[in-house]
Amino acid sequence: MDLASIVRELGGELHGDSSIVVEGLAPLESATSRDLSFLSNPKYQQQLASSRAACVIVAPSLREFALARGACIVADQPYLYFAKVTQLWKRQRDQIRHAGMVTASTVVHPSAVVDTTAVVDPTAQIGPLCVVEAGAKIGAHTVLKSRVTVGEDCVVGARCILHAGVVIGADGFGFAPDGERWEKIEQLGAVQIGDDVEIGANTCIDRGALQDTVIEDGVKLDNLIQIGHNVRVGRNTAMAGCVGVAGSATIGPNCTVGGGAIVLGHLTLGANVHISAATVVSKSIVKPGHYTGMFPIDENASWERNAATLKQLHGLRDRIKTLEKELPK
Repeated sequence: MDLASIVRELGGELHGDSSIVVEGLAPLESATSRDLSFLSNPKYQQQLASSRAACVIVAPSLREFALARGACIVADQPYLYFAKVTQLWKRQRDQIRHAGMVTASTVVHPSAVVDTTAVVDPTAQIGPLCVVEAGAKIGAHTVLKSRVTVGEDCVVGARCILHAGVVIGADGFGFAPDGERWEKIEQLGAVQIGDDVEIGANTCIDRGALQDTVIEDGVKLDNLIQIGHNVRVGRNTAMAGCVGVAGSATIGPNCTVGGGAIVLGHLTLGANVHISAATVVSKSIVKPGHYTGMFPIDENASWERNAATLKQLHGLRDRIKTLEKELPK
């Protein structure tokens, strides 16, 4: 695409030859004279100076610095602008790939299995080896990549992307103890997924026991995430890979959860709560903010000493309280 076309579509302030044609998108350090790149963090501006990119997307504060090396597009939020460029690029690529193909024959891959009682919007795409079970609904312009399973009565909204291996609506983990054995609790709810949701490869979202598990509009889930039964995830919340959310937890809107973090069951995270990677959330958090519960890595011997000391903290606290009572007022 030429730079003029990109700016005409997405806005921004172009400095340089508008007829320059870019053939790819690339990071600053590996971009060639045929690529478009971006810089969102000023601390990497030295990479900008040495970059061979045909054009770079930058913030207004870096306009002059970028002009010293060549063409640039100035945008208030370079990272967001670059995201929109990737969307524009993919749309064009897909149009080229599908040119001349009959749309009706490409909606459902021949190897997919779609129950006759399922409702699939004509604009949706069902990939190879997918399974859409009885009573399920797939919304407009939603894409199921290969080997996606949407269980019975589950609903996936419009403009969603479910990547390879996603499982929506497997049974939640519910068993009642009966002496030395377990009695299965049938999972009678379903899963409700809103619009504009993206779910990474091999992520699993369990159906509810009685009520539905709910994923609200705009949620973004990475690969290998486990969402337990009856969980509710608020709109525009994002979770990184390998997060685990136990049953009946409620996560508010606009939250982020770092990779490998765990949210225990029946807890509530309020709006705009941000959890660091590898943190175990063991209590409800209502106040917006950034929370961390990691124990820092160390040499094993040192870690063991510190861990042993932590076990003594409760006793030390009681001793300090006793000493404080004995101090003169």
